[in-house]
Amino acid sequence: MLSMKEAIENYVEGCVGKVDCPAYKLFMKAILAGMMIAFGAAGSSVAAHDIVNVGIARLVAGVVFPMGLMMVVMTGAELFTGDCLAIMATVQKKHTALKLIRMLIVVYLGNLLGSLMLTCIDYVSGQYNYSSGILGAYTIKVALGKCNLDFTTALASGILCNILVCAAVMLAARAKDVTGKLLCCFFIILLFVVSGYEHCVANMYYVPAGMIAKLNPLYVKDAMEQYGYTAQQLSTLNIPNFIFNNLIPVTIGNIVGGMAFFGIPLMYINGV
Repeated sequence: MLSMKEAIENYVEGCVGKVDCPAYKLFMKAILAGMMIAFGAAGSSVAAHDIVNVGIARLVAGVVFPMGLMMVVMTGAELFTGDCLAIMATVQKKHTALKLIRMLIVVYLGNLLGSLMLTCIDYVSGQYNYSSGILGAYTIKVALGKCNLDFTTALASGILCNILVCAAVMLAARAKDVTGKLLCCFFIILLFVVSGYEHCVANMYYVPAGMIAKLNPLYVKDAMEQYGYTAQQLSTLNIPNFIFNNLIPVTIGNIVGGMAFFGIPLMYINGV
């Protein structure tokens, strides 16, 4: 493995090309990353949807979900949460703060589009019919929980999430071989999923998937029977609640976690 200082220096140098990358190319890489994270999220739901014990369900989901970040790391796609680490290059004046903001906005929007594309195709594929529609009901349950977080909870969970995601990215950057990179991604992202933290890009799949599933009367019926939801509770699964109760606070938390709680401190303690 490289030393952490060497990995940071390599990452910082790589940020120069990243922030100057043409917007259309950056956007396409971000679409790819959004789809990959959505694949991991969708697979984790399939794996966990019929497990009653919460701890075991999260453990099983955590074994599957890391595949998304593995694909991102190995293909060079652009993921918003990992790209928050570019603040290290900004602090070292390798590029301006304006360029960093522009890059993050383009990547965020690309991740969103990629996640939504995968969500729609996944629904059409009939995957939510697994277990006689229980997967569709579970998808509604997951989304409903995310839409009913209070701001502080979502913010704190987002901070904790991106400390781990950025740790996975930087440890993968230290590894010199494919196996090392994949193992670094796997175990740390497993921890984040088991802990139940909030990841803005993953939520770009989970919540829209629940909204689409709610359009199917079978899935709604199963959700009411399996989880005891009322029509009033299900009505809280909507776009405003997704944006204001989840996406905004979680995104802010991911930024703070990746930049202030991990990226900048990591750079300074390693003398970069």
